[in-house]
Amino acid sequence: MISSGPRPVAPFSHAVEADGWVFVTGQMPTDPAAPDAPLPEGIEAQTRRVVENLRIVLGGIGLGLEHVTMARIYLTQFERDYASLNALWPSFFEPGKLPARTTIGVTALAVGALVEIDLVARRS
Repeated sequence: MISSGPRPVAPFSHAVEADGWVFVTGQMPTDPAAPDAPLPEGIEAQTRRVVENLRIVLGGIGLGLEHVTMARIYLTQFERDYASLNALWPSFFEPGKLPARTTIGVTALAVGALVEIDLVARRS
């Protein structure tokens, strides 16, 4: 668990490391400083908050987004939000260094979120 990380919405660890591989639990668009505050409005704002939460978790174990090898993204409004997510996604990474990615449409997410993202990273 990362002390500055978001409050978990279920029983899990923020991240687990095995043989240099790091598996980061799916993060929600909640604010670690105000976990009961309303979620940001819209897919762009929620995605930015989720990625910031992922950065907090990665930073808590000495890693950053540059260590990410795989991302899984879950969207509750896939057809509506997929293009907006795709337009925003590259801004989080160095040019030409995007991780592998799967994006899945789901019926619902915890806390009524529009997006959840989990990661696989590799410690160099």
